[in-house]
Amino acid sequence: MSSPPRILVLDDEAELRALLERYLGSQGFAVRQVANAAQLDKLLAREPYDALVLDLMLPGEDGLAICRRLRAAGENLPILMLTARGDAVDRIIGLETGADDYLAKPFEPRELAARLKALLRRQQLARASATLTGAGTIAFGPYRLHLESCRLSRDGETVELSSGEFALLRVLTAQPGRPLSRERLLALAFGRDHGNSERSVDVQILRLRRLLEADPATPRYIRTVWGAGYVFVGDEETP
Repeated sequence: MSSPPRILVLDDEAELRALLERYLGSQGFAVRQVANAAQLDKLLAREPYDALVLDLMLPGEDGLAICRRLRAAGENLPILMLTARGDAVDRIIGLETGADDYLAKPFEPRELAARLKALLRRQQLARASATLTGAGTIAFGPYRLHLESCRLSRDGETVELSSGEFALLRVLTAQPGRPLSRERLLALAFGRDHGNSERSVDVQILRLRRLLEADPATPRYIRTVWGAGYVFVGDEETP
């Protein structure tokens, strides 16, 4: 029997943390809760987790700063960010700093559980794809996309990606030269019940371009096909 997914919840509201621990526990998750960044760091250093529920508005180091710091340190566990206002700007910034999903407060715990399950399925799909493709490596320019370890490297150095960014890049690089609509990208990368908006694709594509392209305004690898979506252009397709 497989062990339950391990979820870490960081929120400064003790009542909400306790509620989420009870509810997510009833849904088959093993939940630990913390109130601040220092407690989070101690638990992450001690044992691995499958996902992090991270509040945006925190005293001291806020959720955006924590997310940015974790990604810069090579921590790639899925992060679901909670936003108090539901402000689109906050959500976009969260995605740009490496969050995989977001949920506006107030929310139904049932929706949070569904989104966590979708994040975990996303990782399983990425691992399954790596197995089906022979756990190989996709090379383009100075980059290597390592399917088995769900990792991107440039000249041997790891380039930090969120799980959502890796999923999108995996789908794009697997079908070079083929334009894919936002809806198709979401379905292939995250499954048909993904719960993401097409706008989230644009945000994560923008971040991928900032990571991959010498000039994100004139992308070499991930290009826009107006009216159709996005297309990956491999080395062999260079004009």
